[in-house]
Amino acid sequence: MVQNVSDVRSSPNDQIAHAAKVIGKSKHRNAVFRAIYRGKKRIKTVAEIRKATGLRRMRVLQEGGKLFKNLLVGQLKQDGDTAYQKDSFYDAQKNKILALTHNAKKLATFPTRVTPRFIASNIPLVQIRMPQKLIRTHLITIDDVDSFSKVRKHPGMNGKPTPMLEAKFKEGIKRILHEKGRFKDWGGERNDLLTTRLWLKGKRRATAFALKGKGLRRKLTPALMGKNGDQIQRLFSSPAQVFLVQYWDQIDESVLEQMGAFAKAKSAVEGKEIWYGVIDGNDSNRIIKAYPSVF
Repeated sequence: MVQNVSDVRSSPNDQIAHAAKVIGKSKHRNAVFRAIYRGKKRIKTVAEIRKATGLRRMRVLQEGGKLFKNLLVGQLKQDGDTAYQKDSFYDAQKNKILALTHNAKKLATFPTRVTPRFIASNIPLVQIRMPQKLIRTHLITIDDVDSFSKVRKHPGMNGKPTPMLEAKFKEGIKRILHEKGRFKDWGGERNDLLTTRLWLKGKRRATAFALKGKGLRRKLTPALMGKNGDQIQRLFSSPAQVFLVQYWDQIDESVLEQMGAFAKAKSAVEGKEIWYGVIDGNDSNRIIKAYPSVF
């Protein structure tokens, strides 16, 4: 079985090929992609896309949803309507992507890291595929993490989570892990906390955390993570094996889907075993309840 591992920005050709395959020969998906990426406006509502394409609302939502689930666009709410946000990489490569969707032969010979091709007059086409067995990823929860073992005595919390300032929560996590390092926040950071002191499955593992502050109070989606919706991408560029996203409310399944895609890519490209998971509002409160002295 061959596993798709194209979701890593260190391989731009993989991203271009992935986008071309997702759009494929679908006229409606092609039209929605073109409408989203046409012009300088970064975010477009379903109503605006309908006007540009002439498609029915449901059709725009269906095709936009497929683009979003395959990480080609961001999705959010704007002016009470569903809206789609450009990805800066795909915006720069849109012409190349659209050219490949119309040329199956060219797409089949397009070189990528996962399927490199070498073409010469006297050399046959060589295609290398990445087998499933080389991809080792695991979805985990805080109950699986040895360093947070005390939360197992607090299986659930009643009521709404009580948000805490990001800096205070980070300091609490550092105390639990006995991490003494300093981690200064800035706009282009890859993570909020990078540590080698987290224990998982009986071993210390390099771990990268993305912590979302208490200011945002709605279901977390990839589009809400970072100014350009690329926080998960940046998180997985960290030199780590464990990746955790923490938030004070519900976390949408699309966050886990995107984390899973990047985990597979990192595992395949770097030959590492990768663990990933989320800490939602309930689990955040469980940590505070289990370790009250550090918060």
